[in-house]
Amino acid sequence: MPRQAQAPQTPPEPDTYQETRIERAIGRGFGLVTSRALAPYQTAVIRIGFSATWLLFLLREWPHRAVLYGPDSPWSLDMARRLLDSNHAFSVLPWSDSRGWFECVYLAAVVAAALLMLGWRTRTMSVLFMVGVISLQNRSVFIGDGGDNVIHLMSMYLVLTRCGQVWSLDARRAKRAAAAAYASGGEEAGRAPAASRDLPGVILWAVLGLGLALAQLNGSYGLGWTEGGPFPHIGWSPVLWGLWLAHGLWWAVQRYAPGEPRTVLDTLTKLAHNGALLVIMVEVCLIYATAGWYKIQGSRWQDGTAVYYPMHLDYFSPWPALSELLGSNGVMVMLITYGTVMVQVAFPFTVFNRRLKNVLLVAMICEHLSIAFLLGLPFFSLAMITADAVFLPTNFLNWVSARLSGLRERLFSRGGAARPADGTGGGEPEARTGHGGGGHTLVG
Repeated sequence: MPRQAQAPQTPPEPDTYQETRIERAIGRGFGLVTSRALAPYQTAVIRIGFSATWLLFLLREWPHRAVLYGPDSPWSLDMARRLLDSNHAFSVLPWSDSRGWFECVYLAAVVAAALLMLGWRTRTMSVLFMVGVISLQNRSVFIGDGGDNVIHLMSMYLVLTRCGQVWSLDARRAKRAAAAAYASGGEEAGRAPAASRDLPGVILWAVLGLGLALAQLNGSYGLGWTEGGPFPHIGWSPVLWGLWLAHGLWWAVQRYAPGEPRTVLDTLTKLAHNGALLVIMVEVCLIYATAGWYKIQGSRWQDGTAVYYPMHLDYFSPWPALSELLGSNGVMVMLITYGTVMVQVAFPFTVFNRRLKNVLLVAMICEHLSIAFLLGLPFFSLAMITADAVFLPTNFLNWVSARLSGLRERLFSRGGAARPADGTGGGEPEARTGHGGGGHTLVG
């Protein structure tokens, strides 16, 4: 009998892999931190706040700049060099003993702070802002307070953030370039429309590179390769050259590699932004946590009289009558003393609860405003309020942006219909978030 034909055996299908809950959570988290640069409005607020605080301080101390940081300082440049050798800090002021060099550095710090506040070439201005802050503060380390320390730290963190996504001249330039490219069909080509025409960015990048090369060849103070830098076994030379080359690489990729290289580089910059944003938030929480717990250990804070004493010091009494009015009320002094401790200790534990966090945020901002008016410490208060702003709700910042844009339209419109404001509306602006808010520029 003929053998019965056997049906072909199909291999069994493999079981479909089921992701665990932890794997799904990790995937969602990774997609969140790599798909977009988070908190564009919050980073814009801290950019404007810290640069404005430093700018106002430099302008106020303009008549006394030589005594604070210059050749007339009682802390001489030779003593500053010896201290910098021991603590491995960085400053460009020891590069020359001349007064002209000091004036150039001080003026450059003023210009960099002003341009960063306006959001012009935020990537480059953030680096120059950092160099100006650490150069002046490290020149005379015994001048300053806690607010200066906050500005010192935040100036380095801002370098890694995309702080020009909104409320900046870079964002306005990027939006206009995108609109022009869309009108001319340039977006279909996948090429940055303004990259090849960015003459100011090319000039700025070349001039800064030439200046850094001259300083390196001259053997300028603090430009080491393996020591004295912000990281172990890494000097300031590889850091500054790395930032300079990164700016050039960004421009080249935007101009000549619009495909996968641009996507990879854009993802890396988003990771850097979100990582720096997390560090800023943790830093603010650590500031309040340590301040609160150290206050708990003080006897004057324990008995509720700590606020009384600074209110009765002439040095910290710009409004003596107001200080006397509050300081003479024992119940008010006790409430302010205990309330300050409780708010500072509790805040780090409430950041994940939106309602409690917003209530304590308002309390802390009011606390710093009272310090500014009652104790005469405006720059310290401005620095701390700016640091607090990283926790401000996005809806509130959108509302403020819409109100300011509406006011601008009413003041500067030429009789035409009101146009949609740049960077307003709910959510994050896609055109700005996608490429860092600086447009397709060499140095933005």
